[in-house]
Amino acid sequence: MQLRGSTVLITGATGGLGAAIARALHCEGASLVLTGRRTAVLEPLAAELGALAVAADLADPLDVQRLADDHGSVDVVVHNAALPASGPLDDFSLEELDRALQVNLRAPIALTRLLLPEMKRRGSGHHVFVSSMSAKVPTADASLYAATKLGLRGFSQGLRPELGPLGIGVSTVFPGFVRDAGMFAETGVQLPPGVGTSTPEQVAAGVVRAIVRDRGEIDVAPLGVKASGVLNGLFPGLPAKVAARVDGGRVGSEMAAAQKVKR
Repeated sequence: MQLRGSTVLITGATGGLGAAIARALHCEGASLVLTGRRTAVLEPLAAELGALAVAADLADPLDVQRLADDHGSVDVVVHNAALPASGPLDDFSLEELDRALQVNLRAPIALTRLLLPEMKRRGSGHHVFVSSMSAKVPTADASLYAATKLGLRGFSQGLRPELGPLGIGVSTVFPGFVRDAGMFAETGVQLPPGVGTSTPEQVAAGVVRAIVRDRGEIDVAPLGVKASGVLNGLFPGLPAKVAARVDGGRVGSEMAAAQKVKR
């Protein structure tokens, strides 16, 4: 799909990854509709890129419906919005649990459904779901987050052959640990030696590649992290056991503690 001259809706544009994705798509010649809850961050980014800023809380089904009603003609949607949702399951109230499910899983599914009629009518379009390597290698203290990201993978894998014959592309991008910006970077947690990271710009490049080349799945992570995803597919649970022996679960627990205040 050609991005130049297309209109792209990006959810979660106020996060570090969202801003990098927006800039990368802008450089490809796309017109942008940027959504997020923090207008103080959203509006300067939109001004920088000549984009349209739309305040929206994806935990509210009415906001999801409004986005679809007002921007039903977009060519591409990058479903990037997500809540951290890290921590032991019993640390979450039911309200926090529901909000994570709403933002991370229901909203992208619902928005896809609402935008499908126009894309089908045109016979073109593309949906990109920003998942996580947590979908491929779930770990302790991240069960809820992994469930939402794994849900996106299953949704995308089923939707791709359903919509492909209609001219609509479906892709999923799986970032590993991302430095400089985003959920992991904001925690300040130190990784064990040898565990590499990626940049927000590398994730953004993965999103662009997914759209232009119509790729089903793209991992954005160092080779070792990618390999752990393959290994977990062959031997479920083994990478998590190895990680627990290496750091005793320190990374997961420290990330959970740092992200709890944002739930």
